[in-house]
Amino acid sequence: MTVAAETRAAVRNHPFLHTALRANIVNYTAAARFLDVGEIDAVAAALRRYAEEIGELERTTRRVSVSMQSGITSVDDTEATKGVISVGDLVFAASGGDLTAIVAAGEFETSALEAVLGRLRTADVESVAAAGTDGHIAVVVERRAGPDAVRLVEDALSNPQATH
Repeated sequence: MTVAAETRAAVRNHPFLHTALRANIVNYTAAARFLDVGEIDAVAAALRRYAEEIGELERTTRRVSVSMQSGITSVDDTEATKGVISVGDLVFAASGGDLTAIVAAGEFETSALEAVLGRLRTADVESVAAAGTDGHIAVVVERRAGPDAVRLVEDALSNPQATH
């Protein structure tokens, strides 16, 4: 395998680095050291070429609607008439619980869920459950984290650079 091929494979194992390459905010030498796949100068050069190939992030605006619903709890799927999120045999639905659902709809792809979860994680807001499709994302958090989570989800989804 060539240095370029090893470098690309290593970048695919670290999605944050792929995003940073597209955003043109990478210190190539530091990234080459981090990847540790070969001679630093050769890997840095491979990263520069790869960044040129994948292109920069698009900077566009998009419409996003984010709402919050309190009183969410996990219920048995036989009890739920309409859930916010269904994962495995758990359904998170409005049933007087101590969780909050953040629901977003708008012009974004399923991959935007990565940006949402990343934004919540870096703000130390733990998600209990999450799901997404093109144009829809739902995240369940502890009730007290709800207002912060709404702002974080809005910010993550309104920033197109973070959701590609």
